[in-house]
Amino acid sequence: IHFDESGYRSVLKRSQKEHKPIFYFIYANWCPHCTKMKDEVFKDSAVAAFMNKNFICAMQDLEKGEGAFFKNKFQVTVFPTFLFMDEYSTVLYRFNGEYQTANFLAEVHNVIIPEKQLPYLEKQFYADISNGDKCLAFLTTLKKGSERTELNSLAQKYFATKIDEQLISETNWKIIANGVSDIESRPFQYVLSHQIEFAAVSSPKRVQKKMINIVTEFLQPYLQLPDTVSYYKKRPIAKSIHLLKTDSLIFRYDLLITERAENWREYKKITLESTEKYVWNDASVLQEISQNYWVYVKDKSALKTAITWMQHARELKESYEAELLLAKLYHKTSDFKSALTFAQKAKNRNAGFGFNTKEADGLLLQLGAK
Repeated sequence: IHFDESGYRSVLKRSQKEHKPIFYFIYANWCPHCTKMKDEVFKDSAVAAFMNKNFICAMQDLEKGEGAFFKNKFQVTVFPTFLFMDEYSTVLYRFNGEYQTANFLAEVHNVIIPEKQLPYLEKQFYADISNGDKCLAFLTTLKKGSERTELNSLAQKYFATKIDEQLISETNWKIIANGVSDIESRPFQYVLSHQIEFAAVSSPKRVQKKMINIVTEFLQPYLQLPDTVSYYKKRPIAKSIHLLKTDSLIFRYDLLITERAENWREYKKITLESTEKYVWNDASVLQEISQNYWVYVKDKSALKTAITWMQHARELKESYEAELLLAKLYHKTSDFKSALTFAQKAKNRNAGFGFNTKEADGLLLQLGAK
């Protein structure tokens, strides 16, 4: 692909002169998906021929030069972003992520069909907001390059034209699944109270997946900041779904936010109440919680509970790390005999494979092993 790197204004002028739409490849040098697109997909002869024929191709590192301008003007948050615009900088189409050659070609073929471009789909939607097919077509294309939260307002405009009794349909389910991100909105709350009916027009698995996704989108922004106050304010809304998988997800978020706040008292309270309910069969999470207990918890009763979690984690998945952590927990509770047993087991396991036993050796030395 012949990429023009002369700058945004120069590329626009060229587009106005040649009457060709613009393709902008937005990337970051550290992004492996961007590199793969450059090194594999863009070097494919069919891709290069199609792109050079139909577009003025340009590229921009989002972290250099005009990158800040692109980030603000086009709300680029994902790498790589493939941005298509006309000579007046109206976005015609956009999509994100790493693509295989055939899939990328199929996507860019859509760009040159006016009826599949965003301006056309948007015009069709606003001409008849109550039309589910037009709403779904617009949202489906918009979703390829936008966050679901950006789609939510459009979905809500459509659902404002419908009464509750009209919501259960295959098309409406797809609009909810693709566009609705507001957990408190009328359409999503209707899904909660009519799960069986929506499962009949989609599937139980899809309904459950939507519930997990909406909790993720609802709470994750407060985890990333982190914003403990807002998280705990919003958490009861997410808990109102009353689904085991969403409650399990919220439990993991609770752990994450208390870890980041280094609130080990609250961490202990949460884990003692809910570990066995939500992550009993996840060896890696049991081990992660138990590791935090070994480092940060002093209460011997709680440490003994962590030992039962690690014993079960070891039953699920035996490893050097599991046996060594059990030894450390026993050591911290002053059960030196059990600590010695599991430190020796850890050493024997790694030694048998010819792996490093340094940490186990150190603990055995502390325990006075001969």
